Parts: sequence; structure tokens; C-alpha cells
Amino acid sequence: MESTVLVRVSGMDRPGITAGLMAVLAESGAHIHDVEQVLVRGRLSLDVLISVAEGQATIKDLLFYGWESGLNVEFDVVDEKPTEVLSRSAVTMMGTTVGPAAFGAVANAIAQGGGNIDRIVRLSREPVTSYELAVTDGDLDAMRASLFEVAREQRVDLAIQAEGINRRSKRLVMLDVDSTLIQNEMIELLAESAGTAERVKEITAAAMAGEIDFETSLRERVRTLAGLDASVIEDARARIKLTPGAKTFIATLKRIGMKVGIVSGGFTAFTDHLKSELGLDHAFANELEIVDGVITGEVVGDIIDRERKADVLRIVASAERIPLGQTVAVGDGANDLDMLAAAGLGIAFNAKPVVQEAADTAVSVPYLDAILFFLGLSSSDIWD
Repeated sequence: MESTVLVRVSGMDRPGITAGLMAVLAESGAHIHDVEQVLVRGRLSLDVLISVAEGQATIKDLLFYGWESGLNVEFDVVDEKPTEVLSRSAVTMMGTTVGPAAFGAVANAIAQGGGNIDRIVRLSREPVTSYELAVTDGDLDAMRASLFEVAREQRVDLAIQAEGINRRSKRLVMLDVDSTLIQNEMIELLAESAGTAERVKEITAAAMAGEIDFETSLRERVRTLAGLDASVIEDARARIKLTPGAKTFIATLKRIGMKVGIVSGGFTAFTDHLKSELGLDHAFANELEIVDGVITGEVVGDIIDRERKADVLRIVASAERIPLGQTVAVGDGANDLDMLAAAGLGIAFNAKPVVQEAADTAVSVPYLDAILFFLGLSSSDIWD
């Protein structure tokens, strides 16, 4: 007759513990069904599910191994029936600090949605603190709704994603540019040279208020640049400020084999430069008309608007043979909403409230590379 036993070994970690434990189990003829290990501040908790036949010396041998090794060994006889396979999801929590109130609120939101926290792993300590919580069972939509409220009340960033190939195998990231990849607004850089910055800001405000659509606002703003010598573009490029963590973010994505692109309602004169400088795979934007070295105040070709941004994501994904479920889109404005909705994971980065509410998740810390934690990477994976 066989018994199924859960063996728990705990104590200060050091090399050789797992090897020694397995040697004891092999010598006694035990069968292994499952193994899990957690390490917190050098303290080990190692669980092994085994089956042992009546009369085997496994338990006695394990107790002797524990005594000899200075480890605590405990046993529980459990049901031999395998644990039912449940739906699984991952909750990522991030903030400048993550205290017990936020942790408790997140755990409560998961429990209210019928989920159970299976494991917690810290992904990073600074400049942001982030954790990944492995969750079994639960209603994904119910947990997402509760976690959205927790994120707002506790001022932490939260994402919940169903486990599976789409979460673990993201292959394409498409980024907005203005106020996302860079801290500037391209047209404002040019308007400063033209002396029309205030007028451009007025038109932008009208567009944000919904008084005019994006294409109309873009064309009106570009017309304020008419007659400007094209040489000012180089000066404007020199004043571009990348968002903190942008280079690290892109370098890490490229290192793990992901495709990275940008799509902007700004101008190719800037995005082509960024593509070359950062080693991006794709870049899409509007084209300023330049005749005889002078900006005419018109835009050439189709406008990159809200709908077109989503189309670009689909076009690039198709060209790279990447399912949309394995894509990520990042943006901050209403012009990005369709693209965020079309992607497998849509991330609102330091975005307007309406964008935060519509996106799958929101990042409010000012570091672009913090997005890597929502992709399941830890601080040790980041390529600086």
C-alpha cells in the first residue's frame, strides 16, 4: 500500500540541499509527483510531493537528513488524487513603494473575484517596487474590475493577464512617440522656432476638448509652420528628450528578440531619426511637405490618426507574422485608444484618465522600462 506525502523542508539556504534531498529519495525508492521551491532573504522553503510504499524507510531517512543538515523537515499525508487543473492568471503590482495596505487591498480584490494567490515573487526593488502574484481560478473580469479600483485608491499600477502563450510570448511592441517615447511634442518643438507655440497649444487644447477632430487640428497646427526654413528640424531634433528608461526598455526588448516599432501623429522627420538612433524595427508618422528647403504648412499623404494607428499595428503584426494576442501597444492619448484596444496588451503610460480607464492596464511611474515588469521580466533581466 502506498501513501502520498507532502514533504516540506525549510531552513537557511546553501548549495547542495536539493541534491542531498533527492539523493535520499532516490536511495529509498520514493516516487516524485511535484516539486516547488521558494527563497526569501536566504531562507528556503522546499516542498516535494512523493509516494512511498508501506515499510519504506523514506520518512526516517528524511528526518535523519534534516537533523544532519540542520534543516526542519515536516510531513503531511495528503489525498493521492492529483490537484484539479484550474485557470491561471498573473497579477503584476508596481509602485514607487508597495505597502501592506496596497498588498492587502490587492489580495482582497483577488479573493472577492474567486481567485486564490498561489505564489508571490518580487520582480524589482528600485527605482520602483514590483511583484508578480500567480493566481488560480477566479473570474478574470471581476478581478480586473476590482483591481482597477484598488489601483486608483492605493495609487499603485496593476495588471491582470490570463496565463498562456500570449502572456509569456509577447513578440511585438508598438509605441506612441509624443509624451510616451519622448517627453516632448514634436509640433511644439517646431512651433517654438516659428514663434507660433501659443497658437499651436490653443489648437491642441481644442482638440483635447473634443471641439475639433485630430486631422483638422493637425492640419491647422502645421499651417502655422508655413514658410519655416527646414533647417530648424535639425535644431528641434537636438532638443528631443527621451522618456527616462526608454533606451533601457528598447535595448531589453531587442535583446530578448522582440520587434519594436513607433507610430506617431507627429512627423517622419523625427521618427526616422529615432528609428535610426534607437535601432527600432518600424516607424510610422505624418510627412511634412518641404519644397525648396521650406516647410509649406501642409502634410503629404494619409494622416496617422486614431484609426490609422490601430491599422498600423495590424499591418506590422501581419508583416512580422505575429498574432495580435502577442502584441503590446503603449500610448498616452485618445489618439492611441484604438491601437491599445487592438493589441494583446494595451498599456496607458502616464495617460489621461479616459485612456487609463479604457486600457488593459496603466503605468503611472515615470520610467518607460517599468513596462518590462508587466511582460513578466524581473530587474535581473533588464539590459541597461
